[in-house]
Formats: sequence, structure tokens, C-alpha cells
Amino acid sequence: MTAIDDLFADLRRQGRKALMPFVTAGDPDMEFTGQLLEALSDAGASMCEVGVPYSDPIADGPVIQASYQRSLDKGFRLQQLFDLAASLKPQMAMPLVTMVSYSIIHRIGLEAYVQRALAAGYSGAIVPDLLVEEAAEVSRVCQAHDFNLIQLVTPTTPRERQVQIANSSSGFLYFVSVTGITGERNQLPSDLVENVQWLKEQTDLPICIGFGISGPDTARQLAPVADGLIVGSAFVRRIAEVTPDSRAETIRQVQAFAKELLAAMEDSGP
Repeated sequence: MTAIDDLFADLRRQGRKALMPFVTAGDPDMEFTGQLLEALSDAGASMCEVGVPYSDPIADGPVIQASYQRSLDKGFRLQQLFDLAASLKPQMAMPLVTMVSYSIIHRIGLEAYVQRALAAGYSGAIVPDLLVEEAAEVSRVCQAHDFNLIQLVTPTTPRERQVQIANSSSGFLYFVSVTGITGERNQLPSDLVENVQWLKEQTDLPICIGFGISGPDTARQLAPVADGLIVGSAFVRRIAEVTPDSRAETIRQVQAFAKELLAAMEDSGP
């Protein structure tokens, strides 16, 4: 059992759903990212995805692309990602996972990445560009180290392939709500609920929905069918507006938004 397994077991016993914000490592700097993670944990977030800046977008919309570029322009280095989690480990109540391109993992070595991430305090990795045909070795190494490999299912993924992805994943499945890139949306596909319900019948893994969740209304709509909601652009957009003089206020706004989402998810019922 990993920290993520324990988290979803606890949430299910309590009849609650997970809120998983996404933040970009190093936007605008690593110190602020650490403060954000602490603030989100204090606000009640269940888990947080930490995006590893990458110069080639993988389904990232303009808001997250821009955050990656800001971090890279500031000189982001991968070691900072590991140092960040290690510095937060003593006081961090929620699990952390990385959102990372497989090319980065491959460059430093699969075993090395998993061992360094786990030692730093990360519980798993979301690898959006990992093909299921190439996932067997990654899955094996992650399982050997009790490190969760979280993979994505999209609206255009054939159902047989969805089951293959589920079988090589652990922790939870990331269900992409819409075709296209990340970003906030006012409307979500009419068949989204039906598709998620079908997948839940095929796997025991928790299913968390991401892409397109813009605020309390979409959170309230999706919480009943999902085990958790992943919210990225709506958080990153608020962080993008930070200035040297507004850091404390930005953190307050991010916390307030997280609490709004949590309240909406609680109000949505079972």
C-alpha cells in the first residue's frame, strides 16, 4: 500500500472525494512553490500534482505552457524538484506526485528517477506521454519500489486500450474529460459521466477527472461520478498573476479557491 492507496481508502471510508490541484515547479520560484503546496495542504487538498517544466508541451494549454516557460526562464533544474519535496516532507500531510514527460525519466534513467523521487518524498508519477505498449517495464520498476505509475485515458482512447492502460497503472487513473489541451471550460462533454461509469466497472483503481474543470460549478457536476478531481489551469492562472508584493495575497486567493472547490464537491452529494 502506497500513500496514494491509503489516501483513497480513507476517502472512500469517509464518503469523500479527492481534490488534486496542479502547480508548476518553480513558477515563479521554488520557494513560492513550496509555500503554495503547504497552503493547499492546509486548505484541505488531498494530493497535489507538481508539474515538471518541459519545453515541448504535452496536451498543455496556453496557461500551463506559459508557466513552464516562466520556470525554465528562471533556470529550473530537475534536482530542484527533488529538493522541494524533501524540504516539505516533515510537515506535508498530502501525497505529492510529479507530472513528468517520459523523455525526462528516460534521460536520467528509470530506476534513478523512481528512486530519487521516492527518496525525496513523491508517491508517484503521472507520465502523460508514456505509451501503453512501452509501459510494462516502467510499471514493473514502479511496483518494485511501491511508487505509483499514473496513466491517462482520453475520450478517444478505445475501450480495449483503456483496460490495458488501467492494468499497467497504479494509484489512480487520470481520466481526461475533453479532447484537446488543458484549460478551463464552461461545458463538458455530455457522455463524460457515462464513459467514466463504464471504466469504473472495468477496474478497481480510483478514477480522477482532469482537464476543463474551471470552478465550483464543474466540480459540483463531476464529483458524484469521480473519485477525485484534478484542477490545473484554474490554479496556475491565479499563480501567474503573482508579483513580489502580492505573494501572500496570491496564496490566500489560491487557498480560498481550493476551499470553494472542496465545498462544491461536498455539496454535490454521493
